[in-house]
Amino acid sequence: MKLTLEIWRQAGPNTEGHFETVQVPDAVEQMSILELLDHVNEGMIEAGKEPFAFASDCREGICGTCGLNVNGRPHGADKNKPACQQRMYNYKDGETLKIEPLRSAAFPVIKDMIVDRSALDRVMQQGGYVSVDAGTAPDADTLHMNHQTAELALDHAACIGCGACVAACPNGAAHLFTGAKLVHLSLMPMGKDERGKRARQMVDQVETTFGPCSLYGECADVCPAGIPLTAVAAINKERARAFFSAKDN
Repeated sequence: MKLTLEIWRQAGPNTEGHFETVQVPDAVEQMSILELLDHVNEGMIEAGKEPFAFASDCREGICGTCGLNVNGRPHGADKNKPACQQRMYNYKDGETLKIEPLRSAAFPVIKDMIVDRSALDRVMQQGGYVSVDAGTAPDADTLHMNHQTAELALDHAACIGCGACVAACPNGAAHLFTGAKLVHLSLMPMGKDERGKRARQMVDQVETTFGPCSLYGECADVCPAGIPLTAVAAINKERARAFFSAKDN
């Protein structure tokens, strides 16, 4: 399988970047995007050239580290899959692939395809915690929670924070990410004490750093965790609840 790759090359955050063309005559359909880049880098190293920098960790689709754009789409051609699970059989022999970092003003490029996604961490720092009693672990049935609520909380807790939703949004919004965290924590019994404070602080942070939600749904289309678009509604719902509630929670 022959491919032409146009791979983004940028030495640092304060330098201009450019695409570098690489010919790959022996790609395999079962390769993932990351394995393709591994293969390219092996050839670069053998030729005495600097390999392309990109981020990865578990390569099992659960850590959210491997964020990049392929032909302008976060992660790759397949819907709701991270880059490490995107396979070359989605592309044709002789095709040209443009591989670049996740594009967002909130994600400055560190080097090549590695971006700084700490803006998402700052959102979590504003309210991604719960109050718990220190001491020995409580019994499993101490806090009662029905099965349906627990499943809904887990569905939203599945967000891996990859940032694909931000890169897919034409406005660079992080409402799907933030909404998923707000839904998850609002449903958990041990998160009630911070609910109002969490909503105010997290929403303020996301609106300060990221763009407004476009409501087109591009974010849900690329989310590897399958977070539903309805999570976006939690932004206004939780903020309104905090505003009208007499208590902080």
